Amino acid sequence: MTAPQSIAIAAMMAVLAGPVAAQDSEYSWQPDRPINIIVPWSAGGSTDQVTRVIAPILEEALGTEIVVVNQPGASGSTGTKAALDAPRDGYTWTANAIANNATYTVTGLIDDTSIEDYRIYLHVANVPLVSVNVNTEYQDFPSLLDAMKNGEVTVGTAGVNSSGGMALAALRQEADGELAGARMITYDGGNPAVIAAASGEVDATTQLAVEQTEMIRAGRLRSLTVFSDTPLEVEGIDPVPPITDFMPDFHVAKDYFGVFIPKGAPEEVYETVDQVWKDHVMNAPELQEYANDRGAIFDPSYGEDALAKAMPVVIAEACARVERGEAVVDPSEIGIDCETGAAE
Repeated sequence: MTAPQSIAIAAMMAVLAGPVAAQDSEYSWQPDRPINIIVPWSAGGSTDQVTRVIAPILEEALGTEIVVVNQPGASGSTGTKAALDAPRDGYTWTANAIANNATYTVTGLIDDTSIEDYRIYLHVANVPLVSVNVNTEYQDFPSLLDAMKNGEVTVGTAGVNSSGGMALAALRQEADGELAGARMITYDGGNPAVIAAASGEVDATTQLAVEQTEMIRAGRLRSLTVFSDTPLEVEGIDPVPPITDFMPDFHVAKDYFGVFIPKGAPEEVYETVDQVWKDHVMNAPELQEYANDRGAIFDPSYGEDALAKAMPVVIAEACARVERGEAVVDPSEIGIDCETGAAE
């Protein structure tokens, strides 16, 4: 079955399941059919988790079904491209991390796209976590780092363009390329990568904290450090020391996650979703509870405010690809000047 067929079937099933309760006509755009949000990663990962928290909030506000469609592949670029290629009518959105959408063109995965192609709606920020299978010998981060330098450690991630893949690349860069023993094993999403580490299929994972907390609580993963300058404190888990305890000069930054609506739809689509985000997401208790439980940072925004938060991540990630020799396309082609560290 092709991706467009799967999206169409999902939408049809949503219609057959029955309409969402009708709402008052308080918004300029009133959708008359289901909206698809393409999650370009497998079910259970960080993007999928938070999108399924957001979807019911949007459903109630918009009065229509929100269909979450998992379409993984090629480090998230397959589903992202499907959203960009869909009709620009406001009924096909995508969800991802800013750091991923920022680098698809730079890494050659999607031609000629940038963060400017979307209206951005952010909800949480996430941080990578370095954890190991509990049966490994690694009791702390220095011992794992030593093994990555002098032995062999298999590290499960969702691919080079995933948060876990970029976290591992950042570790290599900070260690001056000395982590020759760290061998990345890729999966179709963060959840499969974390499960691989918990089951012992790989030794470690560098995926996001929100994808790991349940396995840590269950005693199947041992967390060693978090990509932050402060400890990670989540109920039911011992505080996780920050990466700056071990690598003081390590650059840490929030990786914002959100929903992205490709530009080109009628203006009332964006006006309506802006208002829905303001009215129903900015203080959503369901989202705050998710963030607190999983180790995410509740920090919603939309429109120009969201773009302002996103751009430092966009610039940093795109230019880091150049520094690590991973860039296929110069960031200047998508309006990023790595010499000045600014958008053109």
